[in-house]
Amino acid sequence: MSWRFVLNRVAGLVVVLWALVTIVFLLGSVIPSDPARVYAGAGASQEVIDEKREELELDEPLATRYVHYLDRLVHGDLSESTHSHRPVVDDLADALPATLELLGVAIVMVAVIGLLVGTFTATARRGSGVVRGVLLAGASVPTFTLGLLALFLLYYKLGWFPSGGRSSEVPAPVDGPTGFLLADSLFAGQLNTFFDSLWHLVLPAITLALTPALLTARTLRSALRQSMDTDYARTARAKGLTERRVLWRHALRNSVNAPLTIFGLELGAMLAGIAIVETIFSWPGLGLYIERAIAATDVPAITGVTLVIGAVFVIANAIADAIQVAVDPRMRKLG
Repeated sequence: MSWRFVLNRVAGLVVVLWALVTIVFLLGSVIPSDPARVYAGAGASQEVIDEKREELELDEPLATRYVHYLDRLVHGDLSESTHSHRPVVDDLADALPATLELLGVAIVMVAVIGLLVGTFTATARRGSGVVRGVLLAGASVPTFTLGLLALFLLYYKLGWFPSGGRSSEVPAPVDGPTGFLLADSLFAGQLNTFFDSLWHLVLPAITLALTPALLTARTLRSALRQSMDTDYARTARAKGLTERRVLWRHALRNSVNAPLTIFGLELGAMLAGIAIVETIFSWPGLGLYIERAIAATDVPAITGVTLVIGAVFVIANAIADAIQVAVDPRMRKLG
């Protein structure tokens, strides 16, 4: 991977993040809610509200507020939450590891399910038609419906999984350096806590991952079918390679660009749906935090979560681009 490609991608990443920050600032400036009134409280006098407005610099010109906003952001200051009365940065630091842990496990599920189902249905095997039907049906089910079905069937009816939370103990029995319960429990040698937290992760992660996984599998299947009909695949068969070896050694590497592109797009849907999943399963992450912030009209908290989720999306897509280039160097010419 050339330095020129890396520098172009980093420059593009910086521009996109700056645009995201600017858009979030402008949206926060035009919402009908008055932050000064919210901070001051419902029963505050006009004098107190005016003092709070001056303290928040809401009486300054928009350009001045924007410059001060960028300065505070660079120094890690996202103001104070109006419903938790804590710095938003501290709230995000508490909630972000839970969301990243859930998202990370869901991404692994997307990769594994998409790869296995996509390669299975790419060849004419017994049962592949049924699997294709499941792909079509499953990819059209909304995340909210999947979550409720999972709770009803796997928790309420069968009792195989817990209804929500990160662990059976509240608060979690491990307070490690990373905030990721799976990693911290392993570092501490608490295998019971590790398997318990993994058990709690299954339902929300499957709910978040299933639709993107099935869409990725459909895309991979289509790409593999095209690759299996190319001249190099026919040549490999003529040399005596089995259909499975042609698929895994030749067709797969030339078919991953389209699934990776689809996954980059689906990641946005996963981040958008994570609030729904965390609310359904009482998962103490950014989704549950922003749901409560919206109910309280907590503008600083909403702004902070929007910035973090947007940054995660942009950075994850940049990583997906890098993986595409690593797998297929021809993509460098497009960058």
